Amino acid sequence: MEKTIAVLNQMRDERIVESYAIGGGIAAMYYIDPVSTFDLDVFVILPNDSGGLISLDPIYSWLKKHGYMPAREQVIIEGVPVQFIPIYNELIKDAVRNALQKNYGVSPALIVGPEYLMAIMVQTGRPKDRDRCIKFMEETKISETVLSAILEKHHLSDAFLELKRNNYGK
Repeated sequence: MEKTIAVLNQMRDERIVESYAIGGGIAAMYYIDPVSTFDLDVFVILPNDSGGLISLDPIYSWLKKHGYMPAREQVIIEGVPVQFIPIYNELIKDAVRNALQKNYGVSPALIVGPEYLMAIMVQTGRPKDRDRCIKFMEETKISETVLSAILEKHHLSDAFLELKRNNYGK
């Protein structure tokens, strides 16, 4: 996967994407025990994003030019299925803008921070996300202050409290 991350960094350096952040199960593995995941989810902010209709054509054209071909909703980059997800709301935009630089091997990678991952899990509300959010509460050190601020800003505080009540009776 290190070669895949090098390609993501090259795309950012060449301004194919303004910024990116790895999310989903791969990002979660930086903070909790490994989880089952099929692909590398990459949130992207595109240059000159006007907030209108979003086209991933610049990404796919660049990747095709470099020999990486689409396979359904992913692109196989150095053997890794990668799904590019344009920012679709303010929470995701904040998560990408505040991504943490972590190393994968010797390659720097931008990873969604744990508090943002938890907020995204609360927002999506899928059963697997609720389960992962509980794992985060049990297995990783998070900043309660940062998490609370994110949840409040994105109107997710009540949903988070409900998740905690349903699982911990608190």
